[in-house]
Amino acid sequence: MKEFIIRNYLLIVSLLLVTALSCERDDPDKQQPVSIDSLTGYVQKGPFMNGTSINVAELTSGLIQTGKNFNTQISDNRGSFELKQVELSSQFVELKADGFYYNETSGNPSSARLLLYALSNLTDKTSLNVNLISHLEKDRVYHLINEGVSFSEAKQQAQQEVLEIFSIEKPDIQESEALSITSQGDDHAILLAISVILQGYRSVAELSELLANINSDFTEDGILNSSSLGSALINHATLLNSASIRDNLEDRYEETGLEVVLPDFEKYIDMFLENSGYEITSTIGYPEFSPYGENILFGDKTVFIIEQNYSMAADIPVGSKLTIKLSGGIWGYQTMPDGPVNWDVTNYNWEEESQLFTSKESGVSSDLKIIFMGQADSTFTGKGILVEYFENLSDTATRKKIISIENSEI
Repeated sequence: MKEFIIRNYLLIVSLLLVTALSCERDDPDKQQPVSIDSLTGYVQKGPFMNGTSINVAELTSGLIQTGKNFNTQISDNRGSFELKQVELSSQFVELKADGFYYNETSGNPSSARLLLYALSNLTDKTSLNVNLISHLEKDRVYHLINEGVSFSEAKQQAQQEVLEIFSIEKPDIQESEALSITSQGDDHAILLAISVILQGYRSVAELSELLANINSDFTEDGILNSSSLGSALINHATLLNSASIRDNLEDRYEETGLEVVLPDFEKYIDMFLENSGYEITSTIGYPEFSPYGENILFGDKTVFIIEQNYSMAADIPVGSKLTIKLSGGIWGYQTMPDGPVNWDVTNYNWEEESQLFTSKESGVSSDLKIIFMGQADSTFTGKGILVEYFENLSDTATRKKIISIENSEI
């Protein structure tokens, strides 16, 4: 009987020991060594460019750097990198990428370097991507870890909170470091949409400042509290030309020898525009007066005097574009000495009795001095000149009004 009790006791102890060891090995948040023959990945805003420096720093389970680092660089214009023979005493790492990137909005390489980060648990991983979601979640993860949240839970929570900034809800999205702007599926489409919204029409310095300000606001409570930052996001998002962005990126990858079909990112931009609740505070403005006189584009005013000088003025925010089409009359604009400012003007179309005026640059005002010499019987309601506003490359008029030209003020 005594021997049976001892044997059972030893069996129970053995089982408990095996179970404990098994749980220890299966615990993803317990610091463990990793050995990776080849660690690969992509750095993407658009794709980062050849020469971008890559640093992988080993972290403890408390996300403190151990001092062990691996360095390499991107060796193509697709944003790809590789590190061979990565031996770590901890599976937790911070990856830092510093370099130039392809700006998918402008269709040109960035004019300055951008710094992006990613945190990851490399257990059972051989790849690690760096992007704007991984960057935005980093400081929030550090904060949650300091509050006692496990690494895996902190990563998941921070990622969902980043998505909420952009009015996106997807609890089953892959880890940020597994996402790629060139892969198919909703998860990857979300990354590209967020990347495009953040880029907008910003310079690298402006993008870096925006990311830093979002991190400062977001890190402590996981909420974007600043209404001005929300407005900054939607102000640029309303100006985005998704078709042009898609073409730019696909052409860029084709130049590198890679044919890609981008995910359906457009629907997540539309979702952001519809659901964010952020206030648009930067729109094309039409002042009542300019140095050239009373502005024919201002408000709902529709009566103007024949052979009197007026202005055609618009304040064009950064990233905006405007085309004005006049139809159904005769007018002239002054070229000397006070010529058009920031307008490209087509020749008058005598068949349609129309002319197009398109802004040249954004971030500055457009103006010209215009005089009406008459209006024609037209297909429009009664007599009048049709003024159509095509804002931000819209194919259809975003505003329109019919103005009448009188011999004297009413």
